[in-house]
Amino acid sequence: MASAPSKLYSDDVSLVVVLLDTNPFFWSSSYFSFTQFLSHVFAFLNAILTMNQLNQVVVIATGYNTCDYLYDSSLTSNQSFGNGRMPALCGILLQNLEEFFIKDEKLSKQETDGRIACSLLSGSLSMALCYIQRVFRSGTLHPQPRILCLQGSPDGPEQYVAIMNAIFSAQRSMIPIDSCYIGAQNSAFLQQASYITGGVHHKPQQLDGLFQYLMTIFGTDLHSRNFLQLPKPVGVDFRASCFCHKNTIDMGYICSVCLSIFCKHQKKCSTCGSVFGQAQSDDASAENRKRKAPDS
Repeated sequence: MASAPSKLYSDDVSLVVVLLDTNPFFWSSSYFSFTQFLSHVFAFLNAILTMNQLNQVVVIATGYNTCDYLYDSSLTSNQSFGNGRMPALCGILLQNLEEFFIKDEKLSKQETDGRIACSLLSGSLSMALCYIQRVFRSGTLHPQPRILCLQGSPDGPEQYVAIMNAIFSAQRSMIPIDSCYIGAQNSAFLQQASYITGGVHHKPQQLDGLFQYLMTIFGTDLHSRNFLQLPKPVGVDFRASCFCHKNTIDMGYICSVCLSIFCKHQKKCSTCGSVFGQAQSDDASAENRKRKAPDS
């Protein structure tokens, strides 16, 4: 589907869609508590809304089993209650977060054994892109959109295809995906997302100063970034996940028809049904033997 034409206000007005990692498995094992994390994020969101009265903020929760909208500063109900500023913003977000945790916990009872404790990043990215496309098609002027992923959970290899589809969709719509990873290991998915879409990826070294990182790196609008020295991608992890076992691999086999990736040689592509080279060679050898049989 073609992207809708963009009609911007001015180059310093922003629509920031924040993807908030709420995975309880990650936060229960992190030395940086979820309460501390929220205090920095709330201050950052309030600063974004304060810098320009036309700025908009949308917050999407990235849970373990589901995703949902937590806050939208453009809604009339939020604008009328404290003009979208703290402490009104905190009150609305905390109330919606509590309801989201209850819903996500109910779904966790149905989880399968052996699943990686990763967040549903593919779902929140899709929701963010759908929201921005809806803004594009609103017919009115709108701010310059960008997505900010605040992630701590590890990558989920089973989400590779969905996440890459979301990344290429954002690239086509010229929507930068910024990423701030606060987990122990870096995220290959977020590195690729920021690199491909022209966003900024950063892994803070001191989480106690998370608010300073958010403001100095991710708080500026897209136009102002042209005049700043922001972190540049270094050593981006471009490894992919195989379609057969959902494992991250360094080398693999790629289907020349649909570009599906496999860690081991397959006789047939499980995605598009194409027959791979070895199987084709075997078929050709059998056909040649049939043709040579009468001569012998």
